[in-house]
Amino acid sequence: MTEPTRKFELIGAPFDGASTLGYPGSRYAPARIRHALAWITQRVEGGEVFSLESGELHSAPDLLDGGDADVIAHDLLTTLANTSDRIAESVRSGRVPILLGGDDCFLYAGSKGLHDATEGALAVIHFDAHLDVMDRNVQQGAHSQSSGMRRSLELERASTEHSVQVGLRHFNFPSSRAYLEDSGLARITAAEFDRIGTEAAVERILDRVSGADHVHFSFDIDAIDPAHAPGAGALEPGGITSRQAIETVMALAPHCDSFAVTEVNPMTDHQDMTATLAAYLCYYFAVFGQKRASS
Repeated sequence: MTEPTRKFELIGAPFDGASTLGYPGSRYAPARIRHALAWITQRVEGGEVFSLESGELHSAPDLLDGGDADVIAHDLLTTLANTSDRIAESVRSGRVPILLGGDDCFLYAGSKGLHDATEGALAVIHFDAHLDVMDRNVQQGAHSQSSGMRRSLELERASTEHSVQVGLRHFNFPSSRAYLEDSGLARITAAEFDRIGTEAAVERILDRVSGADHVHFSFDIDAIDPAHAPGAGALEPGGITSRQAIETVMALAPHCDSFAVTEVNPMTDHQDMTATLAAYLCYYFAVFGQKRASS
């Protein structure tokens, strides 16, 4: 029996109220990413799109724009709840949600939405320069852009054993080191990614998530070097390249049940370079994720 082609849904989250560190402005990202996506999708003809790199014709993905989640500018917790509910609704309707942040508090909302709409163990693939495993602090609380991975792995059926962080670099909180040691959360730093190459990194990621029933893939744009993505909430040199990011998304898409791009910041971007890259990550995810990989 031929596996049905998966359908996708864009869901915006124009909110940066949890940007207590770094630059605010990611509330404007969903609109700019959509604008860049329109430039990409206008190349579709007869339900197909031509890949210059492979020389092949691909079926254009069924990509519904479902509008924005109900964000409340003054209320972080309600915004997270509304967004996770919106993700869950998309999953239950038979679509694969693609969440356009917004700041990286939506790592948790994306994970929770998929978790609540499915059964079985949930894995999280988290691309980021930072760990995002802060428990809480006075300035940021417990649901900021620094806590999304920790809150995600506290969900009832989330599996730390099958989750992984990629693109990490530079310095972080000593308390986060203690969490990593206690939890056993796997990680591939940006330097290691570059050293072993994209193919080997993808193999390690897939090996890690293979025991989970469902996978949420969340991509903080600052995982990519600011030379390629200058419009980010934080600028951390030494990240992965745009080419590495695209090829990784292409390879992982068939194995994932939801996707998110966060921390794109049009206020600090240069001529939509970062928003355009984010749009391509989303479109590659949809094109190459149309068939779910066999378990």
